[in-house]
Amino acid sequence: MGVDYTQVRFDCFACKVDSLINWRKAKLYLTKYHSLISEASNQYGIDPAYVKAIIHAESHFDSKAISKQGAQGLMQLMPETAQWLGVKNPFVAQQNINGGVKHLSRLLRKYKGNISLTSAAYNAGEGTIKRYGGIPPYAETKVYVERVEILHDRYLKHQRLAQKMKS
Repeated sequence: MGVDYTQVRFDCFACKVDSLINWRKAKLYLTKYHSLISEASNQYGIDPAYVKAIIHAESHFDSKAISKQGAQGLMQLMPETAQWLGVKNPFVAQQNINGGVKHLSRLLRKYKGNISLTSAAYNAGEGTIKRYGGIPPYAETKVYVERVEILHDRYLKHQRLAQKMKS
């Protein structure tokens, strides 16, 4: 019995090195999957704004996304990584977010909280970071790290504003 995940393969035009998108002005996804992101972030001790930045950079919050390389779901988990993280269906938002945040948490510990190295490892793989002794010279990874940093800053500002308004 096969499962139809209604998968969508996409060539992420926004993710390309020569993308003209201004990440400082791009629409933020403030409420989409907010509770799932908050729960997983709290469970693994990660800033939810960073998780939102990764999801935004990886899939634009599209739970059915599949990259050319085969990465799947919101946090674009590779099948082997998803399996290792215990994610049975990467197209189920809760599973994908929980697995992706668990993975990010491990990377953040490994790279001693360095967001840039963690983002680069999430994008290019830990072996690549080790091989180059830091962020690799790949244009795609450099652009990705910058994009995540911009988005993280923007989501963090919104998060702080929302907390201020609650007090």
